[in-house]
Amino acid sequence: MNRLLTSAAVVLMTASTATAQDVTIEVGYPYSGLFDLTYKAIMDEFTKVHPEIKVVFRATYENYEDGANIILRESVAGELPDVTMQGLNRQRVFVEKGIARSLEPFIAKEADFAKDGYHKAMLDLSTFNGEVYGLPFSVSTPIGYYNMDILKAAGVDKIPSNWDEVISACKAIEASTDKEPMFWGWNITGNWFFQAMLWSQGEAMLKGEDMNFNTPAGLKVLTTIKALVDECGMENYSTTDGQAAFSSGEMGMFFWSTSAVGAVERDKGDKFDLKTAPFPGIDGHAPIKLPAGGNAALLVSTSDDPAVVDAAWTFLKFITSGIGAAKVAETTGYVPPNKAANEIIKDFYVANPNKQTAVDQLPLLSEWFAYPGNNGLAITQVIYDKLESIVTGESQDMQALLIEMNEEVADLK
Repeated sequence: MNRLLTSAAVVLMTASTATAQDVTIEVGYPYSGLFDLTYKAIMDEFTKVHPEIKVVFRATYENYEDGANIILRESVAGELPDVTMQGLNRQRVFVEKGIARSLEPFIAKEADFAKDGYHKAMLDLSTFNGEVYGLPFSVSTPIGYYNMDILKAAGVDKIPSNWDEVISACKAIEASTDKEPMFWGWNITGNWFFQAMLWSQGEAMLKGEDMNFNTPAGLKVLTTIKALVDECGMENYSTTDGQAAFSSGEMGMFFWSTSAVGAVERDKGDKFDLKTAPFPGIDGHAPIKLPAGGNAALLVSTSDDPAVVDAAWTFLKFITSGIGAAKVAETTGYVPPNKAANEIIKDFYVANPNKQTAVDQLPLLSEWFAYPGNNGLAITQVIYDKLESIVTGESQDMQALLIEMNEEVADLK
């Protein structure tokens, strides 16, 4: 049975008058809390231009791992949607398994495709074996969120630029206020922050065909995480609860994706003065590189009706166009992956400086890696479990933990 939305989310469906020419497509996307407003804003525009296409949104994926698992199951059951939004790091498996359709035949029919804003740097995120399989919908980087009222009360007059300074700020907050010092998003999807700390040192997750974390740089990541847990008294929050604690005004610092800027700003209201800043570096140095987060639109329709496939391409193209990219920027904290959005929202970042941080970090963007093959999700889970053991205090010897993690991952390759 298709996983269709309940009536509570019907607001995200297009309304059209049924005619013989009408066509219905189904779409799946992740993170309801981040993207419901975005798709509502996009659909308001899409319906005006394409009233003949009815879009039915399936139940949202909890995260990118959940979305990948669902699509893999639906491909076996023959229940795929027409379009799915998948994490940038999860696209390869759908290409390798023949689930994602190459977009090259559709692009070839678009006379002004390059002029529409789809520049090479962003298309490269979804290019495999020389062919484009997805169009980037949202692009993010990891950043710091700061409650400036708490930092001021703690006597911290400079936003931290590295993790040593973050720890110093934690101690000042604990000594001078009754607020929580911080939460660092260890549990964010796809081991993203683990990779961010590796990339901060200029190291990729993979070197050649081998995993590249059983190294001094990998050990530095684990020891830094442990220092943040120990020195900052960090609670083991869920992703939702960590953001809620910060937005409530009870936490000084929050390290997360740019994607949540819009949600945090809405949730905090006038409770405190919020500023965002670049992701802190390791050993006093600014990050050398950072992994590109976000998701892309993939065409996975198995319909034998050309009208359905064409409608799916029309929708996919629209949501990643300048109009769609502008709505993404306005409602979240993601960077528009389509340069055509720049003219639409040219004054937006002046009025929204907290969303400018993500734009400033674009030159650092590098690959967000996920190990290919059938065990890719299992490898992600192994690393997740090891990071959690640091946060819970179960693991104390970081060298031993690194060796253990490397061995378990190697067994799954």
